[in-house]
Amino acid sequence: MEMKHFDAPTFEADVLKASEPVVVDFYAEWCPPCRAMTPVVEQLASEYAGKVVFGKLDVDISQEIAIRYGVMGIPTLGMFREGKLVDRMIGFPGGKAPIKAWIEKNVPASEQGTNSEAGAA
Repeated sequence: MEMKHFDAPTFEADVLKASEPVVVDFYAEWCPPCRAMTPVVEQLASEYAGKVVFGKLDVDISQEIAIRYGVMGIPTLGMFREGKLVDRMIGFPGGKAPIKAWIEKNVPASEQGTNSEAGAA
């Protein structure tokens, strides 16, 4: 799944005004842990399609946004809900499970749509 690319001109519309929770992957091209984390984040973007929006933001191109949200180290994942940064995960934890747990903590299952639970009853 192709992830969105956020930048300064579109950040407000794509992230702050989004109706779903948004995970922003603050990264840089030159950062090896960022490159290692990309396929994991892309997998999660597919798993949460329609429930959580995922996108990347290059901190070298959009420095002012990284500064505004206090991003000091990369990679950093930022969880945005209703126009606010509500949580962050700094660094690549080495696999998918910790990132998925972080998403689940911030996006309760009750908010993750009903299409997957429809046949469960």
